[in-house]
Amino acid sequence: MARILRGEIWWADLNPTRGHEQAGLRPVVVVSQDIFNERSGTVIAMAMTSQPQRAGFPLTLELDGAQLPKRSWVKISQVRTLAVERLTRRIGTLTPEDMSRLVEGLNEIVGS
Repeated sequence: MARILRGEIWWADLNPTRGHEQAGLRPVVVVSQDIFNERSGTVIAMAMTSQPQRAGFPLTLELDGAQLPKRSWVKISQVRTLAVERLTRRIGTLTPEDMSRLVEGLNEIVGS
């Protein structure tokens, strides 16, 4: 498998799920550091959606600069650790500004 880098957007199979978790084959943003991704066999990622979101920042972040085919939002509250085998294809990369906003949103949700 190709090297998986922080800030990349990949298609991921999120099934099986429970409760309110995002399900199915959908894009995710990798938020874990490159060295973690390389050595652990897993990545920490946030699920994405193309459905307009009622909740604003810090729960979701609309992506403007990622050059995706559809208008997209990152669901910052939907953080998962995924085996790299769940990732199928890289489809984009976040701008450094969007990556910083994701981390800022996560910090607002979990505290620092």
